[in-house]
Amino acid sequence: MSGKTRRRPRALLAVAVALSAMLLPATASAAAPHGHRALRPVPQTVVIDGHRLQQTKARLDHGDPALRAAVRTLTAGADGWLGQGPWTVVDKPAPAPGGDPHDYLSQAPYWWPSQPKTADNPRGCPYVQRDGERNPEVDTGTDRPDIGKVFNSVTTLSLAWYYTGHKQYAEHASDILRTWFLDPATRMNPNLDHGQFIPCKYDGRAIGIIDFSQQYTSVLDAVALLDTGAPGWTRSDRTAMRSWNTSFLDWLVNSDFGKQETAAENNHGTFQDMQIAALALATGDRGLARRTVLDARALRIEPQIAGDGSQPQELARTRSWHYSTFDLVAYTRLAAIGRQVGVDLWAYEGPQGQSLFKAVDYLLPAATGESAWPHPELEFHRYAASDIVHAAADAGDAEARAAVGLLETPPGGDLWALRPAAEQLDSIAG
Repeated sequence: MSGKTRRRPRALLAVAVALSAMLLPATASAAAPHGHRALRPVPQTVVIDGHRLQQTKARLDHGDPALRAAVRTLTAGADGWLGQGPWTVVDKPAPAPGGDPHDYLSQAPYWWPSQPKTADNPRGCPYVQRDGERNPEVDTGTDRPDIGKVFNSVTTLSLAWYYTGHKQYAEHASDILRTWFLDPATRMNPNLDHGQFIPCKYDGRAIGIIDFSQQYTSVLDAVALLDTGAPGWTRSDRTAMRSWNTSFLDWLVNSDFGKQETAAENNHGTFQDMQIAALALATGDRGLARRTVLDARALRIEPQIAGDGSQPQELARTRSWHYSTFDLVAYTRLAAIGRQVGVDLWAYEGPQGQSLFKAVDYLLPAATGESAWPHPELEFHRYAASDIVHAAADAGDAEARAAVGLLETPPGGDLWALRPAAEQLDSIAG
């Protein structure tokens, strides 16, 4: 039985510009002559609505007090990154199994040694899985910790530059991007052949793609912000970054690992779709982006979301709350990409009533603190749902709109107004 679409009223986006003549202090933005600020070009972002970012910047420049407070939180985070990095894939203690130091390497987070480590068995093999329990080995000797810093720093620094105009943020973000992705001596090869390896078992696995897919779309949007005229980010940088992304997209679509990840039936498949659609849009293949979003209706929403809004594959995990919210980060971002290619994923309803609205609404009692989460969860963080509830509210979900005021503020502050696209707020890998 095929699915159908159902239109729901969309939330009206508040775009009224404050009439106050107040200007931001010099520490927050650099004013143009006569107190006016020229609008930058609309960022060609792939997830966040670039027009909305431009409108938010205009409101900020006219003194919107709520946005000023959010920018103070954002710049505090950006200031923390200024003294860190850049990082490079080539500084691992040992290269990936293929021997090329430019290949990315990460270790499966939930696999642990089952035997004592000895001279004859220095890794304690064989490794066994302990779902939801992160082995601290994964943060030593691999690129996984550094790539998280690359993604988080570039995202925060680029947003801070866009809203404040302070060149040090853009220059440092540019240096980080060039070091990890572009400079021949330090760049990463555009593949994930050795992601989430298991010692003594596999040199790499398809599910290692999640190391990138869970956050790399934020980097694509960060690059789009820098492309609007950031100091330190050159035209040749822009061209080289597009080339890297084109090669990476080709690997994601055509490699055996990429095909396996596309076939995954849980959050891995959703994030793979999101990453492919975003990269396709960023590199000019709107047809692939549109097809990927369209196919997600029958390939993802129908089998992954039940009629009551629950996500059975994610509920089976030891961290069911984390993975239920995590999967919806991918869905809500994929829906945002869909809007740019003429696909309303929020309006889609499967044959048993499956929909993104229902999936978010299923989480609302726990997200608002109304009731406890009734499924297994090793480490419950109520704020993990905050961004996806914002996304549903923006898309027109009345229940989500009513819940926004009851959400728990994430540890890094509520930055939705500045980057209206869901982020993973309770970060774990895998």
